[in-house]
Amino acid sequence: MLKEENQIYWTNRAPGYSEVNQVELNTPQREIWEETLLEQLQRAFPGRAMEELSVLDVGTGPGFFAIILTELGCRVTAVDYTPAMLAEARRNAGALAERIRFAEMDAAHLLFDAGSFDAIFTRNLTWNLPEPEAAYAEWLRVLKPGGLLVNFDANWYTHLYNPSARAAYDADRRHTELAQIKDEYACTDIDAMEGIARRVPLSRILRPEWDLNCLRSLGAVDPVADGHIWERVWSREEKINFRATPMFMVSARKR
Repeated sequence: MLKEENQIYWTNRAPGYSEVNQVELNTPQREIWEETLLEQLQRAFPGRAMEELSVLDVGTGPGFFAIILTELGCRVTAVDYTPAMLAEARRNAGALAERIRFAEMDAAHLLFDAGSFDAIFTRNLTWNLPEPEAAYAEWLRVLKPGGLLVNFDANWYTHLYNPSARAAYDADRRHTELAQIKDEYACTDIDAMEGIARRVPLSRILRPEWDLNCLRSLGAVDPVADGHIWERVWSREEKINFRATPMFMVSARKR
């Protein structure tokens, strides 16, 4: 099954992906991400203390968002489908791990009661899901009324289907080499990841338009997209590596 293939891939990728997160946690990008998440929470919940907010980090991977949200004071639950990723997240969290509730869970089939969380954050996950619409429905289900959903993602594998996107992707690889920086794609099992990407639905769909339409159909309130968030949150190296696939942010509220 695709989910099992996905889990095997991310199990093998866990140590390397954890190293990427460790770099983020030890550079100015950490503060930029912290400011970005805090702004979203303060805008959605004016006057409320961070300590009052119950937040879910879906697809936590090596724990980057879970760590930042816990440092902000939120009560954080972090879930991932891959046990190896959760192990890396606990390790990266250090002493903060005692304040984070970790759980192995399918993003599209959460085991939480309806209305459990004030906010949900996720990054670089939706594109990889076999059932992205079911995942959005689940995230809205476990939000409290008026709760906030924030998703950061990109059209990571559009180049498998779009010739112009392929040309831009190839140009990124050349620019990365010329800049003499680490090529983040070269650090992955490209064949395995592209094999999975060809079988998940969002690789061939234009986003974030799809996300906005999906959220509207599910009854979310005021879904909006920020297509320039990458200019703020990405490092110089990320901007060179991934210029052809800029990160966007989608946010919405539960009715």
